[in-house]
Amino acid sequence: MDQTTRHSLKEDRLHGDNMFPLAAYWIEHEESGVPVLDCHWHAEAEFFYVLEGEVLFQVDTDYFPVRAGEAVFIDGGDIHAGHALGDQACSFCAIVFDTHLLSSASYDAVQERFISPLQDKKRTFPRHIQPNTSWGSALLQHLQSIMKICQSESPGLESAVKGHFYLMLHEIAAEGCFCNRSETSTADTTKIDRLKKAIVYMQQNFHRPIRIVEIADQIPMSEGQFCRFFKTMTRQTPIEYLNAYRIRQAAELLLRPELKISAVALDVGFDHISYFVKVFRKMMKCTPSQFRKKQLEAPERRI
Repeated sequence: MDQTTRHSLKEDRLHGDNMFPLAAYWIEHEESGVPVLDCHWHAEAEFFYVLEGEVLFQVDTDYFPVRAGEAVFIDGGDIHAGHALGDQACSFCAIVFDTHLLSSASYDAVQERFISPLQDKKRTFPRHIQPNTSWGSALLQHLQSIMKICQSESPGLESAVKGHFYLMLHEIAAEGCFCNRSETSTADTTKIDRLKKAIVYMQQNFHRPIRIVEIADQIPMSEGQFCRFFKTMTRQTPIEYLNAYRIRQAAELLLRPELKISAVALDVGFDHISYFVKVFRKMMKCTPSQFRKKQLEAPERRI
């Protein structure tokens, strides 16, 4: 599946399956200064590993650059987004997993000292993982191994991946590098909750025309205040975000060859097919019909 389709990571998507709730996504992005990940969140945790290029990453209200060979850890429920920086192409791997994957069958020392505090965000991974410390280098090596294992699809990959996660917890325990992110400031929490409410409203109503004032009323704010707030939080206007979300939904529908392109446009909230094609081409660098042909012929790189 195309990288722009895959990176939506919708809240209701099942990553992996019930028996092994983990999925790895390899994503390439050719343009600089544009979103490589639109603002979103999900219940699962995630490691975001930059393979090439540089990404300005957002987690909740914090922004920081992440370079090739570095990674970010996102706790479940954290709003996050990324923008390509510089002139170089950007590619990365997102490893998305339910932390219950690591839970013990019975309440043992591992569950008490590591997994439960990880799930409560009381003893979680450092946010920005860089190779300039021994523990950072070790975590990055484990992530590289996990990516290689997921790509190989070899028998027993589930036990190997879990083993690397447990070793990563050991690395930060040995160095005393756990982070406590169980509490955030009231001001930040209010901003994050407002942004989530606006995004949910757009995602639930994208299939029909939406006025900006409707979204602003959910918070509530005036239309002008909301547009400034949304731009500050996401580096996109509400219309840019909404159109990008609609195009991602359209990209998934286009993988169903029985659907007419005009019907897809209407299903995702575009009243005029000419405008749909214009927005689609701007975001995907091809027409909807070209995208459909390319994606139906290409193998999917997802584990």
